[in-house]
Amino acid sequence: SGLTALAGGSLILLLIFTMFSSLLLGMGVPTTANYLITSTIMAPVVARALAIFLPDVYGALQAISPQLAILPAHLFTFYFGIIADITPPVALAAMAGAAIAKSNPLRTGVEASRLAIAAFLVPYIFVYSPQMLMLNAQWHEILLITVTALIGMFGIGMAVEKFWERKLNIVQQLMALGGGLLLIIPGLVTDAAGFALIAGVIIWQKIQIKRAPSEGSRLPANQ
Repeated sequence: SGLTALAGGSLILLLIFTMFSSLLLGMGVPTTANYLITSTIMAPVVARALAIFLPDVYGALQAISPQLAILPAHLFTFYFGIIADITPPVALAAMAGAAIAKSNPLRTGVEASRLAIAAFLVPYIFVYSPQMLMLNAQWHEILLITVTALIGMFGIGMAVEKFWERKLNIVQQLMALGGGLLLIIPGLVTDAAGFALIAGVIIWQKIQIKRAPSEGSRLPANQ
């Protein structure tokens, strides 16, 4: 397909292009129609790519059931089709919230997307690690991927908000962001490194609060 050629043999680029395509296709579309559109147009592209680039993972799923092997691809495209409800320019859910709050719809959509930035990474996690969807996985694998994903999203959220118990400095932001991204990448080494970085930020902030306790409860300027 055109997306596959545009990605130039890179799975991550193909997934990013598919994400944006699904966001566009899902704008202003009801849920059922959203799934029908994204699963028909985009999911086959992702399913073929996963079978090619991750043969060990998806070959095992294919051997169990062809339906299991395509499930992550369908959920990936459908997920982003639904997230279109909070992403500008359409952002129906954000517009509804803006009407209630009497705020600017576009700014509300941008803020909603910023607050949900960690959620944009969830489909990438379960595409590379379908154990998150409880597919062909032992309970300890499911537990590990779930816990690391949650901590990773926590780290990314901390970096985006620039705040934990007090405002993060630039080094703490980079540590939290890097730790979150490392926890999302499959592998025990990356998980350990990511956890260490996020734990380092938390410990660093605890030390800062002990030295200057009056600053510990200050909220970010946009709160």
